Amino acid sequence: QLFELLSDKNIEYAKKFFGGLIGLNDANPAFFNAGSWSAALKLTLETLEMSIMAIGFATIAAFLTVIPAARNIANGGLTSSKKWYNWILYGIVRIIYIFSRSVPELVWAMMIIFIFKPGLLPGAIALALHNFGILGKLWAEVIEDMDPRPIRNLASAGASKIQIFFYGILPSVLPRFLTYILYRWEVIMRTTIVVGFVGAGGLGMEFKLAMSYFQYTEITLLLLCYMILVIIADFASESTRKAVK
Repeated sequence: QLFELLSDKNIEYAKKFFGGLIGLNDANPAFFNAGSWSAALKLTLETLEMSIMAIGFATIAAFLTVIPAARNIANGGLTSSKKWYNWILYGIVRIIYIFSRSVPELVWAMMIIFIFKPGLLPGAIALALHNFGILGKLWAEVIEDMDPRPIRNLASAGASKIQIFFYGILPSVLPRFLTYILYRWEVIMRTTIVVGFVGAGGLGMEFKLAMSYFQYTEITLLLLCYMILVIIADFASESTRKAVK
């Protein structure tokens, strides 16, 4: 198999492909064209918007469901409050998390495109559905690792469930919650190229077209735009982590 991979024909194709990416034998490469940059940067902004919408939807959904999904909430180990329905809620939410993250983003996008017309919203919903299950599971594990003593003290002092959440649980877990949000946002940013392949908009859709029409320098330009997005995500993540600390 290795010798077949390094055959003369494959090496010739590789030279043609990588030569095309750097603009060999191209009189006007896309990455030296102002008009191409303008169009690509517009798509970059759309891709950034899609990723922000996706992580926003996923965060809201995970925030609303994470408390029932924590085992120490279900068994009363954290709050010393045992209710029979907590285990039912725990099972339902955990199954939703498993289903959500087991379906790949591309499959979610293909199904959602049948409902909505192609665009940023279907892509954002598809990415959010997959990452909601991941984010919810990670957050639930953060709550399960908490020290229960401060929470039990609040409960024994007569604090309501809302007060326990906002004054006991949330301040303890918020830094790690933010870390996971930023991590998944970076992943979403890179995954937008996948959902774009089925018409979900952004750079991914243009990347598919460039590949289909063998516009090699256009592919290079789009990859440079993805590098810009990753730099933006890294900068935002680092700034937010420093602010939280």
